[in-house]
Amino acid sequence: MQFEKKALSEVQWNPFEMIGTQWYLLTAGNLEDYNTMTASWGFMGVMWGKPSFLCGVRTNRHTLSFMEKNDCFSVSFFGEDQRAALQFCGTHSGRDCDKAKETGLTPIAIDGVTAFAEANLVLICKKQYTDLLKPEGFLLPETYERWYHTDPLHKLFIGEVLAAYERTEH
Repeated sequence: MQFEKKALSEVQWNPFEMIGTQWYLLTAGNLEDYNTMTASWGFMGVMWGKPSFLCGVRTNRHTLSFMEKNDCFSVSFFGEDQRAALQFCGTHSGRDCDKAKETGLTPIAIDGVTAFAEANLVLICKKQYTDLLKPEGFLLPETYERWYHTDPLHKLFIGEVLAAYERTEH
């Protein structure tokens, strides 16, 4: 399997479906030292005049340290045939297992960042901004209570989308 670099304007996507329903793997690090996690929250759009992707990582996730120490990260979107792999990567920690080995996913390097050969679309992003959500920032107390009352807050990362790669079947 190969990937073809595409202009963002050429990629056909529905971010609400791709992020919220299909999920994605958020990955930071190189092939020798990386971690990945399943995510279903995020945003795509334009920030500071640049195409951008915003993702959040809870402070207790193993992926957080990889996001903090690396300048770039990948966002990998898959078809429904990889739902079980994404479910596994969202319920198991890279501290305890090799997620790629357990799921059969194939880590590859794209622009020096780890992604997965089975993905249909990979975005390579360069961090532009990060900050921790704060309890006092929630304008609706019920939102904080529902999502964070007993769970750690998210650290947000905004990355400029440097490149998009679509999988080709050659």
